[in-house]
Amino acid sequence: MQKPDSLIFDMDGTLWDAVDTYAESWNQVFKEFGIDKAITREELAQMVGWEGKKVMAVLMPDFDEDMQQKIFTAVMENRRLLLPHRGGVLYDGVMEGLQQLAGKYPLFILSNCAKGIIRLFIDWAGINEHITDEMAHGINFMPKHHNIKLLAEKHGLKTSVYIGDTAGDGEQSRQAGVPFVFVSYGFGATDDYDLKFDDFRSLTAYFMSL
Repeated sequence: MQKPDSLIFDMDGTLWDAVDTYAESWNQVFKEFGIDKAITREELAQMVGWEGKKVMAVLMPDFDEDMQQKIFTAVMENRRLLLPHRGGVLYDGVMEGLQQLAGKYPLFILSNCAKGIIRLFIDWAGINEHITDEMAHGINFMPKHHNIKLLAEKHGLKTSVYIGDTAGDGEQSRQAGVPFVFVSYGFGATDDYDLKFDDFRSLTAYFMSL
């Protein structure tokens, strides 16, 4: 792999684990709506990285689209309230790694989350000075490969790589025409990658050595 001119990171499963807070945001809303349902961490972890419509179809198959959207909107509003206080768990080496990498590369975060969630993560983690820009699915409801290209066009990126933790991340990277770097400590699994790392410290060491 040639030396990249930038690194684009997925968020959930790549930089942090906030599944417990995400599950709480769902379960509080189910209770508010009088829905006799609760989602576990294990169930939600399997859906991390999915676009909102797919999550709604799986979690709320008995509701029509309007009701699904109403509930989903309430969940996202609740999540925005919870995240600044509850946050999540940064993976080992992420804080130090981003600080080092930002001295050598422009760093970006691109996720299938709702609008505003990446910014809440950045503020919670205190990494604003290390991140050049971010893009969420909730901004335009387009797939990751489209938004990877948008970031590239906006910032003149020529040799980006996308770093994520699921097979879907790999597929979207291929469609965007960028190499895929897989981190195995996240929520997914795949054999289709250009590079693989089992921890963030190894990833940092590799890209700092290029």
